[in-house]
Amino acid sequence: ISREMLQHDRQLKVIAARLEKKIKSELLAMLNNDRENYEKFFKNFGLQLKYGVYADYGQHKDVLQELLMFYSSTEEKPVTLAEYVGRMKEEQKYIYYACGDSVDKLARLPQSEAVRDKGYEILYCTDDVDEFALRVLHDSDGKEFRSVSSGDLGFEAEEKDEEKKLQEENKELFGFMTEALDGKVKEVRLSKRLKTHPVCLASGGDLSLEMEKVLNAMPTDNKVQADRILEINESHPIFGTLVSLYDSDKDKLREYAQLLYTQALLIEGLPIDDPAAFSSQICDLMASR
Repeated sequence: ISREMLQHDRQLKVIAARLEKKIKSELLAMLNNDRENYEKFFKNFGLQLKYGVYADYGQHKDVLQELLMFYSSTEEKPVTLAEYVGRMKEEQKYIYYACGDSVDKLARLPQSEAVRDKGYEILYCTDDVDEFALRVLHDSDGKEFRSVSSGDLGFEAEEKDEEKKLQEENKELFGFMTEALDGKVKEVRLSKRLKTHPVCLASGGDLSLEMEKVLNAMPTDNKVQADRILEINESHPIFGTLVSLYDSDKDKLREYAQLLYTQALLIEGLPIDDPAAFSSQICDLMASR
């Protein structure tokens, strides 16, 4: 019997469909009735389930969605998407997630400050396939997924009039910094997500910073780059220094723009363009004090 005949055999397709339903039913029963063992199962096989969501253009995403788990910033343990949605605040529009190497690093990620400040739960994604799988899923129970590093967090409409005025007043400053970075960033702007940190990177297009890292780690010559946005915290003392330098020392401002951009790359876990130049800039800054 040829493999081709078996592939198109109607009875085998029926058997495969029933096996799929049976396996999912057993896993859901374990999830609902024996959580400890399900978490052990997911720790060993969760990565394969996530790849299953992403594979075949998302053909199996509806089957697998209920079985997925991600580490929760508020529960401090793996949770399902249904559990996250069930705890969402009434005014919350999106399911927020952050991608990185470890839970510890993600818990300190500057880009998540505004989301945490609002009391929103964040899903910490530490597997390379996570963001690709979430992009394929698109939403859970009608709530779309949104990265904390996205250019639009979904609550910018609450921006205060003072912030809009400050952005407009410093339009030329940010334009100068964008020009000084010579195409490395799409835009420099005030941050609506930072509370204590001075600077961070956000992504302005469909390709996120984490997806850029994953794709560029693959053995290929075709490298990609997300649209990078350098965000400055207007509440941090560094912002006052930048404003002052725009009027008094544009050469120094150009140097500071490079330093801030490199710092943002390091925070994001992205490779810096010239480590030797960065080291020299730091030494020159220390020597000038």
